[in-house]
Amino acid sequence: MKAFVMKRLNQVGFMEKPEPQPGPNDAVIKTTCALICTSDSHTVHGAIGERINLTLGHEAVGLVHRVGSEVKRFKPGDRVLVGAITPDWGDLASQAGHSSQSGAALGGWKFANVKDGVFADFFHVNQADANMALIPEAISDEAAVYCADMLSTGFMSAENAEIPIGGTVAVFALGPVGMMAVAGARLRGAGLVIGVDSVPKRQELARQYGADVVIDHSKNDPVQEIMRLTGEEGVDSAIEALGADETFQCAVRVAKPGGTISNAGYHGKGDFVHIPRLAWGVGMAEKTIRTGLCPGGRLRMERLLRLLESHRLDPTRMTTHRFNFDELDKAFEIMDKKLDGVIKPLITF
Repeated sequence: MKAFVMKRLNQVGFMEKPEPQPGPNDAVIKTTCALICTSDSHTVHGAIGERINLTLGHEAVGLVHRVGSEVKRFKPGDRVLVGAITPDWGDLASQAGHSSQSGAALGGWKFANVKDGVFADFFHVNQADANMALIPEAISDEAAVYCADMLSTGFMSAENAEIPIGGTVAVFALGPVGMMAVAGARLRGAGLVIGVDSVPKRQELARQYGADVVIDHSKNDPVQEIMRLTGEEGVDSAIEALGADETFQCAVRVAKPGGTISNAGYHGKGDFVHIPRLAWGVGMAEKTIRTGLCPGGRLRMERLLRLLESHRLDPTRMTTHRFNFDELDKAFEIMDKKLDGVIKPLITF
């Protein structure tokens, strides 16, 4: 089969690989639709270390091609969504309620990390009954594939932010995760949602997804503006959706005493992330910092699909570019370098 791989640090390309085989509890999926994520770029540029000929990608839907002898819920031909995170559900971390960390820190993240990812004609899914979900007939592949990561991650950041009904929320960076954090904040009942980004297309989409105010950080100091908008109190919940030291510090600064900072960003550079000491109340302002890796699993995917089926939101607005699998090298370059106003490139197989 054909696969798009990280050949080594800073080098990608196509190669031929053997078709994967399922174990007794596993499945092999024929890929039909996938998305490129900025974290794929982080990986290629060394954020998790060297990888040799590792198939990239972790956001995909497809048709069941083969199943293992013990798989009960799925059969060949089923149209399925697979979460970007595929935990081992018998693991102690999973049993303790931290399935995304199964086996080790970030251990639920297997695709394009510790095993081949989804940018291939076929990909392997461990514990298929627990890690896949049937896609309802009314939902397109393009919409469903956003549930694999973007909806799950963005909504996780809103869930972790402990947003009170009618509360105030600031979302730093309005990429796909930030936009879904905005949508998640509205679904959680926020009364005021403030987005921070300088890209006009992102600002426009964030308003469509529920941002009441969008601050252009290239024109105004976002901390000062957020404090002004909240009567100098700060927000109940601040969401970091970029993975940068500067935006993380801003989130700490605008969270009110007793508020929550929810980090969903992938901090792929640097040795440290800094906490501003005084804004943190010298450690005693009762500001909670919560982090997370997007949840996986069939239950999570089914719940996200239900939101699409009931028309709570349309994630396909984020699709700015479309490519065939044979053009994935071009698509990756556009996403890697953030060219041509890209938000999310969709790959069809």
